[in-house]
Amino acid sequence: MAKALFRLQKFLRRTQFLLFFLTAAYLMAGSLLLLQRTRLVLQQGSRGTAANQALPALDGMPGVGMADPRTLQHPRQGARLLVGMEALQEPALEQWHSPRWLASRNLELRQLRRRWFHRIISDQEPMQTVGFKAVRHTAEHKGTYVGCFSDDSRERTLKGAVFYDLRKMTVSHCQEACAERAYALAGLAYGAECYCGNRLPASAAKPEECNSECKGEKGSVCGGVNRLSVYRVEELRAAGRRRRNVTYRGCFRAPENFTDTFPASLLQPNVTVEMCSEFCSKKEFPLAVIPGQECYCGYPTGRFPLRHGADGQLCSTGRAGYCQVYQTPVQDTRCTDRKFLATKSKVFVALSSFPGAGNTWARHLIEHATGYYTGSYYFDGALYNKGFKGEKDHWRSRRTICVKTHESGRTEIEMFDSAILLIRNPYKSLVAEFNRKYAGHLGYATDHAWHSKEWPDFVNSYASWWASHVLDWLKYGKRLLVVHYEELKQSLIPKLKEMVEFLNMTVTEDRLLCVENNRDGNFKRSGAKQKDFEPFTQEMKDLIDKYILTVDEALRERNFTGLPREYVPR
Repeated sequence: MAKALFRLQKFLRRTQFLLFFLTAAYLMAGSLLLLQRTRLVLQQGSRGTAANQALPALDGMPGVGMADPRTLQHPRQGARLLVGMEALQEPALEQWHSPRWLASRNLELRQLRRRWFHRIISDQEPMQTVGFKAVRHTAEHKGTYVGCFSDDSRERTLKGAVFYDLRKMTVSHCQEACAERAYALAGLAYGAECYCGNRLPASAAKPEECNSECKGEKGSVCGGVNRLSVYRVEELRAAGRRRRNVTYRGCFRAPENFTDTFPASLLQPNVTVEMCSEFCSKKEFPLAVIPGQECYCGYPTGRFPLRHGADGQLCSTGRAGYCQVYQTPVQDTRCTDRKFLATKSKVFVALSSFPGAGNTWARHLIEHATGYYTGSYYFDGALYNKGFKGEKDHWRSRRTICVKTHESGRTEIEMFDSAILLIRNPYKSLVAEFNRKYAGHLGYATDHAWHSKEWPDFVNSYASWWASHVLDWLKYGKRLLVVHYEELKQSLIPKLKEMVEFLNMTVTEDRLLCVENNRDGNFKRSGAKQKDFEPFTQEMKDLIDKYILTVDEALRERNFTGLPREYVPR
């Protein structure tokens, strides 16, 4: 008996020691893992900071500059990139102008860009729902639930406005948005999509078929697959009416036949602007047209394109043959339907630009003009949440009409068959990119950011990237269409036609007019913008102007139109 007890005691001691050893090992492993993760976070933080620093100086020479643009006449020498904010002496230039140094320089730029893009993708700004200001999410649904309905994407009933928020969609958010836009009904689908309109869908569905949980509100139902949870929001429209914007478009020459031009009309005495805009909003038309005391509703068309305004006094004095035009809160939906290509594209097209040059806006125009999604070399969750569904598609899938890229360098360029090269004034591009870096796609950087060391370092590093990006695409691009951002804004339809034709697509005149009517999309920055603030020092201007002259000459040598005159001098 004593021997058995001794063996049991010995076993328990060994077990106790084994448990102690395993516990200690577990704690040590956990501590090592925690230290490793902490080190990784610190490294990522330093990488993000490094992305904002100036590029590595060579032999103690800070910053980056550019040489005489005439060096472009000798392609073998490459684009002469100098070192230093001030011009260096000619003997010092030759040391750094070899093709090998330029290739190394471009590699540094691409690595810097990649680090920065990976950083912002993992640290996105708070998501904003497309097309309306963010509202407070509440669990209490203010609208009246109507029921679950079938949703046919080809013949959608609630199509007055379409919004996405693939992270924070709630029932209240959708209801408030539709009420602000003067709609009577709000419908939710797939847990993240919001549709507005004034007519109920024709086909009702079983209540249990609306089973998708709202992305931003646990326990709430936001439709389902091809199913809409529909709410009436008339009671919210009184509050929404105070926030709605009816925009005056101007005075225009009236069409010859109002009945043929406009599909709806309100003919009653003493029609006011508010009465007409309210009537047209209920009919889901984006334009309210008032000739004298009458009211007509419709769209911009070939008969009534809204391109050439008249003197406002002709309308204010009641001159016959002229009419006042107002933009209602209703979205023009003739060009909002988009899809992926049914078959893989045979031509791999890039939409290339320097960051901050309006690439996202150009994608908005192209998607609405062609009806097909655009892709992206990167995955930007914020843009995907705003309805750019091509962001989630692999950029090599060839299911999109073109692919956004900010890449430069021979390898990255030559994998594309053709490209639309979008160029913007570097002063505006640098400001836009700095704003995006510190405040997201639709915000403004704070005063502290502009007056910090980050801004001069940013200009010093990114100004040379603006130039090298254009020069690389001119050198290695196989088939290019050069589009200047400023010219696209000024002459939207002619330039957009060129882009669509370059993509080998055809588009109707009415669809182009719809794009023009929705030209701004949802890309207006919000927040406090500094007034009368000049962020560029004279030293920065001298540096950037040299880059502008170099790019301008390179474009002309390739038989492209040079940069717009507004770029220089500053």
